[in-house]
Amino acid sequence: MAPGSKLPEHRLATIFGVSRERVRKVLHRLVAERRLERIPRRGTFVPNPSPEEIRTVYRAHRVFETGVLTQLVKELNDAMMSRIDAHLGEEREAASGADRAASVRLSGEFHVLLVDSLKSPELSHFLRELLARSSLMVSAFEPPRLSLCSVDEHAAIAEALKARNVERAIALSNEHFTHIEDRLAQGIVERVERRIEDALEPLVPVARGSSRKGRNRGPDPKARN
Repeated sequence: MAPGSKLPEHRLATIFGVSRERVRKVLHRLVAERRLERIPRRGTFVPNPSPEEIRTVYRAHRVFETGVLTQLVKELNDAMMSRIDAHLGEEREAASGADRAASVRLSGEFHVLLVDSLKSPELSHFLRELLARSSLMVSAFEPPRLSLCSVDEHAAIAEALKARNVERAIALSNEHFTHIEDRLAQGIVERVERRIEDALEPLVPVARGSSRKGRNRGPDPKARN
């Protein structure tokens, strides 16, 4: 859906075959996570970030990952590099299959993998909150034909880490985030207006299947008063 699209509760309830109360709870959580925007007396909307908001988020990415790489290069071991290499293999597979959704998800997970290697829950939590905003920006604004460039940039960062060249790793990371910011700023994505039913159609079978599993599990003994 295009940035700024409204998400009416009654239509979402009909699409997913659930109650409006359940839809309202999910929307409330996504607003709290800053994945959606709530405008009083108007409703819930797909975010439509301004150029300044995009610049602010990617400035935070550059500053944060500079610190992560500086520490990571001191702790890097073979097991960490094996996990990074395996992840890059998944990114390449998604890119070769032109799977944009998987590429966007895996692109964010590469940076999560770096910070998780430091085993700091506070740092990991901060990055996940930041990615909740930037991943949405990428999904909404990045030209699809350019979104598959990230895997090569990630691989270059990994090679610099493997060589224990922290200065190069930081420089490549900064360039990587700047390139994403530049692609978002191009504004050349052709965002066609789509009905909410059409945009969410691929998610319906998964969501309804999950809902049925939840109903079939029966009462949770831990939930008793």
